[in-house]
Amino acid sequence: MERTNPITPAGFAALRARYEQLFAVERPAVVETVSWAAGNGDRSENGDYIYGKQKLRAIDRELGQLSKKMKFANVLDPAKQPDRSKVYFGATVTMADIDDVHRTVTIVGDDEAEAAEGRIGWNSPLARALRGAKVGDVKTVNLPSGPKEWEVMEISYPDGVE
Repeated sequence: MERTNPITPAGFAALRARYEQLFAVERPAVVETVSWAAGNGDRSENGDYIYGKQKLRAIDRELGQLSKKMKFANVLDPAKQPDRSKVYFGATVTMADIDDVHRTVTIVGDDEAEAAEGRIGWNSPLARALRGAKVGDVKTVNLPSGPKEWEVMEISYPDGVE
């Protein structure tokens, strides 16, 4: 049985936009190329046909994956979080480690996570450790290099009243 996957409205919109781009623009263009190449005769040595079919399979595979992600997506709007005193889905959390190095992350769906941009997935080790934390709480995250402690300095949610 599949589990639902939390995702922000913006993350879901990005999935849908990618699906629409593939389905309405890229796939028809590749189908047209494959059709044209098929009409040129011998398909066994026809590069346009062979690579076009491979590209078509890759697009269809990605469309299937996107469709599955959207089917199981549970769109949660962080702006509607009633309890803003604790870390839940969609929270932006500023933390400090023992060396007073600050780090700010936003907890988003796994499908929209981008660590380099400060967006971490809901099921990442850091997000799991932070769930339910309040300002002042110290949470331990088990990293490959060993456990690391982070103190929650600030919690915020988008478009909301504190």
